[in-house]
Amino acid sequence: MARSRTVSRSSKLGPEERVAAIDSLRSKELDILVVGGGIVGAGSALDAVTRGLSVGLLEARDWSSGTSSRSSKLVHGGIRYLEQLDFRLVREALMERGLLLQRIAPHLVKPVRFLYPLKKRVIERLYIGAGMLLYDIFSWSGGRPPGVPHHRHLTKRQVLRAIPSLANDALVGGITYYDAQVDDARYGSSLVRTASFYGVHAASRVRVEGFLKVGERVVGVKAHDLQTDERFEVRARQVVNATGVWTDDTQSMVGERGQFKVRASKGVHLVVPRDRFQSNTGLLLRTEKSVLFVIPWGRHWLIGTTDTDWNLDKAHPAATAADIDYILERVNSVLAVPLTREDVEGVYAGLRPLLAGESDQTSKLSREHLVAHSVPGLVVVAGGKWTTYRIMAKDAIDEAVAALDGKVPPSVTEDISLLGAEGYSAAWNRRGKIARAFGVHRVRIEHLLNRFGTLTDEILDLIRERPELGEPLPGADDYIGAEVVYAASHEGALHLEDVLARRTRISIEAWDRGVSAAPVAASLMAGVLGWDDEREQSEVAHYLKRVAAEIASQRQPDDESADRVRLEAPDVAVVPR
Repeated sequence: MARSRTVSRSSKLGPEERVAAIDSLRSKELDILVVGGGIVGAGSALDAVTRGLSVGLLEARDWSSGTSSRSSKLVHGGIRYLEQLDFRLVREALMERGLLLQRIAPHLVKPVRFLYPLKKRVIERLYIGAGMLLYDIFSWSGGRPPGVPHHRHLTKRQVLRAIPSLANDALVGGITYYDAQVDDARYGSSLVRTASFYGVHAASRVRVEGFLKVGERVVGVKAHDLQTDERFEVRARQVVNATGVWTDDTQSMVGERGQFKVRASKGVHLVVPRDRFQSNTGLLLRTEKSVLFVIPWGRHWLIGTTDTDWNLDKAHPAATAADIDYILERVNSVLAVPLTREDVEGVYAGLRPLLAGESDQTSKLSREHLVAHSVPGLVVVAGGKWTTYRIMAKDAIDEAVAALDGKVPPSVTEDISLLGAEGYSAAWNRRGKIARAFGVHRVRIEHLLNRFGTLTDEILDLIRERPELGEPLPGADDYIGAEVVYAASHEGALHLEDVLARRTRISIEAWDRGVSAAPVAASLMAGVLGWDDEREQSEVAHYLKRVAAEIASQRQPDDESADRVRLEAPDVAVVPR
């Protein structure tokens, strides 16, 4: 079995590393090739490489550009699954929550407090309180502290003191509890970068267009580099299909009907300014179908989500006017001063990969995950939720290595921190000194530490060399030029959209969706990626079309209209060199 050699490791995931990765993918047979660069695919690649295997990772678009960057940004046990008596899933997710908070990524995953408003005095308090108690017990059951405080019961007066903007008649009391939140896209790119550091040959913007087979056995894939328009083959002893809502499409390439089907469910979120209503905690509201979260997000609130079938374009799910009105109506039911469309800064839509049975009815296991060896040489992993990605990855690689010759060590990702995590607490305690040493505001240092952890030093080195990179981007004061340069040089960003939509969240946080920042960011990226003026202008033009199409789609009454309007902006095109 081919094992990874000991080489000098680089924490960069830049253009040179991409070229080197593709050269390696072309030239040798891998132990494991993972198809799909979302959270599960990236987690699978890290799991495999840290077992000592040679590993490749391919993604057709940008890292985490699908479902994995469009979630509720929560790392949570799933309190609503307690009602479904899915205790195993809740406990498993809470164990992972504690691990992510305290060991794997304390710089990216943070505790967040929520309030559940009560509308009935006794019965509801007893019922919901029992669920919260069970939630706390499960969070302690893994042998380590949960990393968040336990739940608390509040009177109506205490609730209104914490959230003055709640309508007086909206509740009779409340219960607070904790979960955690994360910038899902930043976590995803950091996970890929960590996998690359350990030896994974990772390349984004490389689309798998078919499988290589010897008889019935899958032995690799046919790949298309969308950056250069070159095609090549990648050979591997085992291929892992981790393509989420694209699972059925990927499986069809091998000519095999899957053992299970994946249905896409659309979830829409709104972004509104933090000052639109006063609260020092998030909200969990029950709706007729599910739950609605109001999540503190820096200087903003995230409000969502919806849960509707989606059978249209998977790459660019579109929010409709009806989706936006639905969310506003539900959150306004508890606010003293209602929110309006004019309060909405940003909107994003994502697709959940839900497991479905042959009848096309959503399975009761819709938030569970399944792993199967669908044909020899090909492992499929599907379903699940963001919080339990590490477990899904472990199960997928366990299935793959069972078919490899020789003894392969078990998963060790429980003890593998992401790049930037080691020493984060000490760096956080020194943030005031760091700010003074660089002449940067302390709030800016805190922002950087919570995005890059101890790799913040590399951002500060850029500012030391080029002080102008310490300036904020137009229309997006939370982000500075150095973050754009770093995204292109170290974080695998190949297009302007990658930076404005995922390495930063300017596309949903800025009032103009990043229109003002686009030319400046493109100019900064051009210096790293070697773009000429024509390419730079093309990147800006493409991004502006994307923004215009998204805004227009959000005025449409139904999914079909919104999808048609959104697709008027083409995807990033191959640019000839």
